[in-house]
Amino acid sequence: MLTIRQLSRSFRQGGRVQQVLDRADLSVPTGELLAITGRSGSGKSTLLNLISGLDRPDSGTIEIDGREVSSLGEPARTLLRRERIGFVYQFFNLLPTLDVEENVRLPLELNGVRGAEAHGRSLAVLGLVGLRELARSPVDQLSGGEQQRVAIARALVHEPALLLADEPTGNLDAATAAEVLPVLISLTRARGATLLLVTHDGALSRAADRVLELREGTIHEPEGPGVDSK
Repeated sequence: MLTIRQLSRSFRQGGRVQQVLDRADLSVPTGELLAITGRSGSGKSTLLNLISGLDRPDSGTIEIDGREVSSLGEPARTLLRRERIGFVYQFFNLLPTLDVEENVRLPLELNGVRGAEAHGRSLAVLGLVGLRELARSPVDQLSGGEQQRVAIARALVHEPALLLADEPTGNLDAATAAEVLPVLISLTRARGATLLLVTHDGALSRAADRVLELREGTIHEPEGPGVDSK
């Protein structure tokens, strides 16, 4: 599903260059649930941005289903994100001017699926996350856990092959995170998607098929039993 070879990315801060990724390698098979841990500032979010094509590397390659992402132009990268990739963010990123169902439906409309089909598919996935009865509710009236379940539904409604999750429980309390986590994992597995998540959450990493650590710009087996906390 995902192959990264010799991936490097640096940023200039003031008069110096910060090397965030330094010839990193990674291979993720189809259907795997992979957790990547690491200290704050280690480059986890940068890695996701590069995989999705939101950012471009200084060097190295990223392949999704054999398609080299970093060589694509912006229109092709945008199309790849719309069709093949789903996102779950720490801060939900829901649109407050849209209700629950409209937020979920948005990826379908961007892919040209509209009308009754888009509405029906949105309601179906909302049913899977237990929120069908809130379809017409404003998103700012939902609890944090409900908003994250809406975000999960939105990420999965267009049936992406690859799901990227950036600290998906980081904005939730422990009890709410424990409710949301099984929803994210069970729906991803049910659809045969590949899930790559970056996290500080020990429960999330323990639920993964494999855990790796981003450290000093490259990806390693974890050094110790725990997950670094903020």
